[in-house]
Amino acid sequence: MSSILTYVKKSPVSHLLMTITFFISGIILNIIQGSLYYFLRPFCKFAYRKLNYYLCYSLYSQLVFLAEWWSGSDLIVYSDSDNFKKYFGREHGYLIMNHTYEIDWLIGWIFCDRVGVLGNCKAYAKKSIQYLPTMGWAWKFSESVFLERNYEKDKDMIGRQVAEIAQYPDPMFLLLFAEGTRFTEDKHEASLIFAKDKGLPLLKRHLTPRTKGFISSLAQLRGRVPAIYNIELCFDTNDSVKPTVMNLLMGRPVTGHMYIERVPLDSVPEDEEKASLWLRELYIKKDRLMDSFLTHGDWFTSSGVPKVEGRRLPRRPYSLLNMVCWALVTLIPMVYMLIKLLTSGSTFYVSIGILIIFIFFFVLYQLIGQTKISKSSSYGKAAPSTPDKRDAEEKNKSS
Repeated sequence: MSSILTYVKKSPVSHLLMTITFFISGIILNIIQGSLYYFLRPFCKFAYRKLNYYLCYSLYSQLVFLAEWWSGSDLIVYSDSDNFKKYFGREHGYLIMNHTYEIDWLIGWIFCDRVGVLGNCKAYAKKSIQYLPTMGWAWKFSESVFLERNYEKDKDMIGRQVAEIAQYPDPMFLLLFAEGTRFTEDKHEASLIFAKDKGLPLLKRHLTPRTKGFISSLAQLRGRVPAIYNIELCFDTNDSVKPTVMNLLMGRPVTGHMYIERVPLDSVPEDEEKASLWLRELYIKKDRLMDSFLTHGDWFTSSGVPKVEGRRLPRRPYSLLNMVCWALVTLIPMVYMLIKLLTSGSTFYVSIGILIIFIFFFVLYQLIGQTKISKSSSYGKAAPSTPDKRDAEEKNKSS
């Protein structure tokens, strides 16, 4: 029986069916979101945000299904027990997380689902993402923070959008990858050069954090978002299965280890220079945590951080039920149509059927390609400009 299940999970046909379900359901959800965004939100943001939670959950949880139920992956959370029971999933949170793996965002979504906040997950993202159907449109209608990665253009947008998000009626999480891009060896080398030049701490397992987006957000967070969640995610280097989307799609399980520390936002200094220093010191701590885990297999042996026990949060059934429902709604008519086309006996209709299948496979592998570390953004490969250099560049452009 297990061999049959393994074959099914590795089958391209299964991958095709999941892609059809995700893409068609995503478009349907986007249409509903767009209608509510333009016709309900201007009159009642409260009602819009309540409804949009469930629409986002219905889309995001399909990817959680892929990780939890399809591949059997799991998550162990290390956090203070009292804080976990009292606060996690019960308040707005500003999440600062390392950006190291292809699926770190998805493991983060597993955590969000298990504490009941998945539908209200927000993030800072590249502006171009908002134009992509399904996920990009969902993020747009969910009021995520889209950036051009030019601080002069982004700072006003950050302030306005963070202020909007902080007013959500139900608990929400806003995720910041303060490193600005996913960790790679090339980017790490450039980051070290920049840090040495500026006299900043040299991080072994992270890129030097970019502080301006964090600083621009703080003013709007104060008084509205009570806590920062310092999150560090790591995978056991001895595991034979690497944490990639392709491995999840093939049904191969991974286990994420997530250290979470709740930090009251009031503990962050209001002065900009001191707040920047606070963030850099946080990343020194994050670096010690990850180095301890990668070296010793746990967070605490050499990090100097007080030990807390790990716990496996119970898996919720809703992502499975949601996926089954969408599969029935989308696959029955779609598979029927494809069978009719492919068995029509008409070269024209058979060609259309083959083209539809090809398009869905193309969409699948494009999505997988976007998550690969080798395909990650070039942003950060060169050392960041100093303020003087940026000023000179702006003068040259204007002259």
